[in-house]
Amino acid sequence: MVDPIFDYQFRLILIGDSTVGKSSLLKYFTDGKFAELSDPTVGVDFFARIIEVQDGTRIKLQLWDTAGQERFRSITKSYYRNSVGALLVYDVCNRSSFEHIPLWMMEAKRHIEPHRPVFALVGCKIDLVGGTDNKNGARREVSCEEARMFAEENGLHHVETSAKTGMNVEQAFVLVAQEVYNRIQTGEYKVEDGWDGIKTGFNRPNGMDFNLLEAETVQSTCC
Repeated sequence: MVDPIFDYQFRLILIGDSTVGKSSLLKYFTDGKFAELSDPTVGVDFFARIIEVQDGTRIKLQLWDTAGQERFRSITKSYYRNSVGALLVYDVCNRSSFEHIPLWMMEAKRHIEPHRPVFALVGCKIDLVGGTDNKNGARREVSCEEARMFAEENGLHHVETSAKTGMNVEQAFVLVAQEVYNRIQTGEYKVEDGWDGIKTGFNRPNGMDFNLLEAETVQSTCC
């Protein structure tokens, strides 16, 4: 029997205000590295990585990192429709970025309809707060309890992360991928022609091994 390179492909989008840490989160997830210096995303950047869900099914995640600035909003809207999941990203040290989450979620729902996306509420930069050796002097402006309550009220997964230490970065993406896969298993989600949110995988022809990396990063910038 020929093993598939991957069984499914899910398209996920990261949304949230500018500078909350979306690009750093993706950089760590796909490359295992923290970007000390990260330029603001211009338009949309693309990443990819293969993971496994609980039963061993291999999932290729197409990950779209969107610009948070208002002037790029018309560009990023076109990427919503073909997404099956969204990471709603905020900075735990930036109150306004959390307060804007309902607007980002509403916009995602509107553009992804009629499909019902899987959402995860992801707090970033947790390494900047807490601990007696904190030299950055950053103050937490969004408590874990408040964010968790918001997530529960809106049916979202919630996790706090650090792209610097790697804390919970993997979990943030796996939570969404596992939920999408579960919905496929229950029949709520189906592969549909003309929709790129979920696609089936493909087999190695004649048993050839393409040696596809587990964490392969591809970047492209629009506009």
